[in-house]
Amino acid sequence: MSIGISTASFYPLETEEAIAILSENSIPCTEIFFNSSRELKDSFIDYVVDIIKDSSLKVTALHPMLSFAEPYMIFSEYLRRFEESEESFKRYFEIAARLGAKFINLHGDRPTGKLPIEEYCERFKILADLGKNFGVTLCQENVNGYRSADPEFLADMVRLLGDDANFTLDIKQCVRAGYTVPEIMEAMNYKIRHVHISDHSPASDCLLPTKGNFNFRELFLDLKNHGYNGDYVIEVYNNAYKEQDEIFECYKALINLL
Repeated sequence: MSIGISTASFYPLETEEAIAILSENSIPCTEIFFNSSRELKDSFIDYVVDIIKDSSLKVTALHPMLSFAEPYMIFSEYLRRFEESEESFKRYFEIAARLGAKFINLHGDRPTGKLPIEEYCERFKILADLGKNFGVTLCQENVNGYRSADPEFLADMVRLLGDDANFTLDIKQCVRAGYTVPEIMEAMNYKIRHVHISDHSPASDCLLPTKGNFNFRELFLDLKNHGYNGDYVIEVYNNAYKEQDEIFECYKALINLL
């Protein structure tokens, strides 16, 4: 169990530069957020491996760049696009296995999507089963503006998928969707495998951890009591800080709470 920092926190800094910064600062783990199809090439992955091989940095999870297209590619009524998307996800699973990442995040469908929850779960399971071939777990992330923002939808996934329902908890997305973190965790039935952490206040829904009102010690204890032993990755937008050093200061403050 470690505190880490997502490369997304440095966006729009190029992915490899963010990885290098994390490696140089001895951060123990990260989630790599891919932002370009060029970053899926073997030559780029080889370069990432070279960056991290002599450091303590572990890649916990990957975030595909095609999240914005998932409603169109994976969860539309046109089945052929879903079949094509399987190949896209296969590449991410291959990369995850190469980097040692155990989890890949999925945003899913928009609230206006037409697929019934049963078919949504069938497609989720197809991709999840594909990931198992590579030793990688597909995780549904709760995301504002998507069906996964709704606790009822998450609970239905647990009901329909059973052991194949796995989740990434994102604090800022809970806040943006108008739900409390405990509400979302309970809807997920605590089948949480990965956690994106951020802070918030009445003035902002996304702050660096320890800069708002959120009780991280309570979160850590609650998840521990429910068997969670995974990593916590700081994921914020770049308007949450002015200097990169602020991220590392908050990282150090969080370690004392874990």
